[in-house]
Amino acid sequence: MPILSIKNLSIHFYTPKGVRKAVDRVDLELNKGEVIGIAGESGSGKSTLALGIMRLITYPGRIVSGEIYFNGENILKMSEDEFNKKIRWKKIAMIFQGSMNGFTPVFKIGDQIREVMEIHEYNGDYESRIKELLNMVELDESVANKYPHELSGGMRQRAFIAMALALNPEILICDEPTTALDVITQAKIINLLKKLKKELNLSIIFITHDLALLSEISDKLYIMYAGGIMERGNSLDIYKNPKHPYTQLLIEAIADINKDYIKGIPGFMPDLANLPSGCRFSNRCPFVMDICKKKEPELKRLEGDRYVSCWLY
Repeated sequence: MPILSIKNLSIHFYTPKGVRKAVDRVDLELNKGEVIGIAGESGSGKSTLALGIMRLITYPGRIVSGEIYFNGENILKMSEDEFNKKIRWKKIAMIFQGSMNGFTPVFKIGDQIREVMEIHEYNGDYESRIKELLNMVELDESVANKYPHELSGGMRQRAFIAMALALNPEILICDEPTTALDVITQAKIINLLKKLKKELNLSIIFITHDLALLSEISDKLYIMYAGGIMERGNSLDIYKNPKHPYTQLLIEAIADINKDYIKGIPGFMPDLANLPSGCRFSNRCPFVMDICKKKEPELKRLEGDRYVSCWLY
């Protein structure tokens, strides 16, 4: 049984310009000790999906349908108080987008980690746990007595990872944890996450628009576009033989020292309040057919755990 199973999840935002389908009928499965990569352009619904798992969707957004099971229990049926006490941060924790700048500037790092432990009722010695966490992410214990502005971006990101691990979660959601970091620091953060996954047997959902980065860490890959899943399967299989035209274009857009230029994807993502009647990628697809503009393709199983949503198949 997967540790996390998402079925038919839809998250809509109700705006004056219409209902925006930020996440549209998404299915996802995460196994124990596995790393799932979620990739796609900005606005594809990756972060909204993560916030939905954490039950942090706020007005004007709302989870309108679907189920999220953690170890077989539907966490969407829990009250907010029950979810906060049993699941949030204790079983599922999250490194938020821009988290290295997410610390309150007027409180020391140790005090902010301690606050998380107090709110979620950690049962143990706070000071020794904070030291243990900092050592775990390869930071000196003295960092606990420093203010956020005294740390580099990479050190702040490590400190936030330490805070996410404070209550020994089983699942860690990483929403673009290396954004705005230089290449060397990115590599250090990725290597740290690999080490923590192995040592703690963590299950990780890693969200980014950088497919090259996901090749370093993910076991399975989910490609999102305009709120929907376009393709999913084993990461290596998708890199070697991408099936969906969108996945093919994303891989072609990866920067390569051997390329004379970076090839972009022409066109723009559709308005989430006015999605095309057929395939949501039809207005940008180089292989578009008549049926693509009339009927939306289902996510079809090709072989094994390989699925694609495209009329070419």
